[in-house]
Amino acid sequence: MFDDRELAVYKLRLEALRQELARLKQTGDEAAGIVELDQTSVGRLSRMDALQGQAMSQERGRRREIELRRIAAALQRIEQGDYGYCVSCDEPIARKRLDFDPAAAQCIACAEKAEQDRR
Repeated sequence: MFDDRELAVYKLRLEALRQELARLKQTGDEAAGIVELDQTSVGRLSRMDALQGQAMSQERGRRREIELRRIAAALQRIEQGDYGYCVSCDEPIARKRLDFDPAAAQCIACAEKAEQDRR
């Protein structure tokens, strides 16, 4: 489906995304740290804000981990020669879809079906 030059471009994009997510993970880990619950050092609303900030940071971290796994899987598909083919139906994934999301593992039809099945 893709020649070596095109695969190299997708691989570079995926590796750049992985590096950026790893960098964001380092800064996000600090924000997801333990929240001080001592009422003598901070007020109730400040603690609530801190807890909410911590929860949002933890969710961002969870989503980063999912994206890192998707990127690793896409890089593995490149190495195995399966990149660009849907993991569900083995049909080619539209080039525009991969240009938008180089870690996409499914064609549009299978991704839509999977989304409907989750509902």
